[in-house]
Parts: sequence; structure tokens; C-alpha cells
Amino acid sequence: MEPRISLVTLGVKDVARARRFYERLGFRASSSSNEQVAFFQAGGMALGLYGWDALAEDAQVASAGAGFRGVSVAQNVRRKEDVAAVLAEAEAAGGRIVKPAEDVFWGGHSGYFADPDGHLWEVAWNPGFALAEDGALKLPE
Repeated sequence: MEPRISLVTLGVKDVARARRFYERLGFRASSSSNEQVAFFQAGGMALGLYGWDALAEDAQVASAGAGFRGVSVAQNVRRKEDVAAVLAEAEAAGGRIVKPAEDVFWGGHSGYFADPDGHLWEVAWNPGFALAEDGALKLPE
């Protein structure tokens, strides 16, 4: 297996509502999007939105489940003060702040918001993780 992630797909209750939320955050839907699915370029990978039940059916798993799902999506930002700004954007777009921006034990600054379907997004400034000009995360070797 090549060690990379190409696409993260979130199961959502209402694709149109979720698409509007992410578009308000600045994501631009691809021409391959339609009423059942939305795709957004996200740096070197893509974000997909697909109906909750349809995604569960595709994976052949039960669609029931709520609360913590054992995963979060993250966006690293360039400056400490950008964390609060991005959280405010998410809230203005219809997201819910789960954890306000704060200094964290690992030496950075982060906070969390939930999208309209409860998917957790961490917004983090990490002085140990460099961001390339295009926003790509570069881990230390």
C-alpha cells in the first residue's frame, strides 16, 4: 500500500445542507458533484460528502450511531491567532464550537468545531509542523 490519503468522505444527513456549510467555509465544489454527493479539492487530497445511510450501505455496515465516532478531521493554520479566526468562521457558517481555541499540552494552540452533522474538525497551530506555501503539512523526519 502506498502511504497516502486521497479522499476523506463524511456521511451527512442532508447533502445540500452540508455542501452549503462547506461552501460558506470557502470550499469550492467540483464539477463532479451532484445532488447525492459533493466533492471539494482540499490541497493534495479531496473532501467528499455523501448521504449518511448511502455511505453506510456502500461500506455494508449499519448506519446507526451517534456521538464520538473515533475520528476528527484537522486543519493546521499558519499562526496561533488563526485558530480562533477559523473557529469563528465555522460558527458563522452554521457549525458549533465544541472546544474554544486554547493553548494545549503539546505546545501548540487548538480548538474544535462540529459541522452540522456532528463531524469534528480540529483547528490547530503546531509550531513543530511546517506548512508549505500551498498549505501542505510537512512532518518532521
